[in-house]
Amino acid sequence: MRLKYLISGCLFLILVGIESIAAPPGFLQGHLMFVSPREVEPSDAMPRQAVAPERYAAYPLIILSQEEKKEIARITADENGNYRVALPPGAYILDVQGRVAKHVRAKPQPFTIVSNQTVHLDMNIMIGVR
Repeated sequence: MRLKYLISGCLFLILVGIESIAAPPGFLQGHLMFVSPREVEPSDAMPRQAVAPERYAAYPLIILSQEEKKEIARITADENGNYRVALPPGAYILDVQGRVAKHVRAKPQPFTIVSNQTVHLDMNIMIGVR
């Protein structure tokens, strides 16, 4: 009988311990932007062209762990180029999955997530570089 209570008590302490170890997530949010390396002269006659939502979907963002470089999450920017994702506290790298394609460059960006805080990090994709 005492063994039953002892086992129940140990299980309770393990479950309470696991619950207290799990820290609340933090958030990464930002904007995906396409950049041309060629200088464009501003003109009132030519309005800025909007980016088609399909273009954002063609360049999913990946979040890698900084240490092992393992993929943690994959996110796609919404129709306006914005993204937001919840992540456990830790050190990560934001990268673009399709950046190895011809004439596409993006710089991987390290960042750190802290519980209950939001990190703002924009990702620029250079299109048309050689």
